[in-house]
Amino acid sequence: MTYFMLERTQEFKSPLQDVFDFFAEPYNLERITPEFLKFSIVTSPPIKMEEGTRISYRLKLRGIPVKWTSTIMDWNPPFGFTDEQTKGPYKYWRHEHKFEENGAGTLVTDKIWYKVPGGPLAPILNFFYVRRDLQKIFNYRAETMKGIFD
Repeated sequence: MTYFMLERTQEFKSPLQDVFDFFAEPYNLERITPEFLKFSIVTSPPIKMEEGTRISYRLKLRGIPVKWTSTIMDWNPPFGFTDEQTKGPYKYWRHEHKFEENGAGTLVTDKIWYKVPGGPLAPILNFFYVRRDLQKIFNYRAETMKGIFD
């Protein structure tokens, strides 16, 4: 089965700690996720972020209701954290969040490794649907984050 990867980098004019703190608050994910996903966190607050924390969500992918659970696999404040899907639509999903000081601001890098279900059709499904959807989601996130931090 083929692994796919999406990488996005964005620079903000805000201090590292401020940017990290925003991403370390799980409920902020609802603020930076496009409305068409109908995304909501179902884990009860408060959520203490640390290695081993599990967070459950509901969303719609192309109109199909999906339950998703992520586990924090690595927690290294304020420089990064990694979450993995432990239940959800992908065969595999690992999202690495990296934060670096960059002059007076912060550089944020997202790297996502994922496997798409579909067997031999997975590369086609990824090319025509999954990758495009992920790009839309991260484009929306980038624009929303600019409004928050710049």
